[in-house]
Amino acid sequence: MAFDFSSLEKKIGYSFKNKETLEQALTHSSYAYEHCSNYGADNEVMEFLGDSVLGLIVADFLWTNYPQLSEGELSKLKSAAASTSSLSYFAQKIKLDRMILLGKGEEKSGGRKKKTILAGAFEALVAAIYVDGGLNEAKKFVIKHLKSLFKKIDVHKFFINNYKSALQEYFQKENLAAPVYKTITTEGPDHKKIFHVEVFSEKGPLAKAKGTSKKAAEKKAAQKALKNLFGKKIKALTADTFLLKKKR
Repeated sequence: MAFDFSSLEKKIGYSFKNKETLEQALTHSSYAYEHCSNYGADNEVMEFLGDSVLGLIVADFLWTNYPQLSEGELSKLKSAAASTSSLSYFAQKIKLDRMILLGKGEEKSGGRKKKTILAGAFEALVAAIYVDGGLNEAKKFVIKHLKSLFKKIDVHKFFINNYKSALQEYFQKENLAAPVYKTITTEGPDHKKIFHVEVFSEKGPLAKAKGTSKKAAEKKAAQKALKNLFGKKIKALTADTFLLKKKR
């Protein structure tokens, strides 16, 4: 079956010489299981390649544009740019969610909105452009998204960090024991559980939050705790990371 991805090609500004490469990049494993007989017809291996290509492009972009930053600060920026939240956001911007080939079960369970599927498809698309057109074409595509993400960052005024790491670092600076995360309760069926988590200091509770996984709930709890500590000084960058104003 031939698929028409011309609208996506127009959106990303790249026309594939080999359309099958693009089709594979957009083929989720659930669709491949239902429709394809040949092994490796899905985009999982392309995700693997795309992750490495993306990492190189992001590292080069940051090294070129923020030469004054330390290795640690660059690493945090790189993690923010290549996070599942950022990549799924990039995917939605180019309406990649409408183009992914999903199996019936995954379609019914809301697969087009799942961040992991969107981020994986974006990585696979980067790999497809790299395979079909080379590194420069992949670089042009990715840098457009990086510029839109980082245009609001003034590195002279802000630190960047993820919520859990920042809360841990704050406690270390204050010579306090590391914060502890406890799952208070869970609700819902196994395939759709909601986790309620609370984060504690040695002096008592700091914040509560809920999420679709323990990890997600812990991030949100750390985010709330930091907002209580720093207030308006914190500026969200992605779902996982934030900017904190530097002291003058």
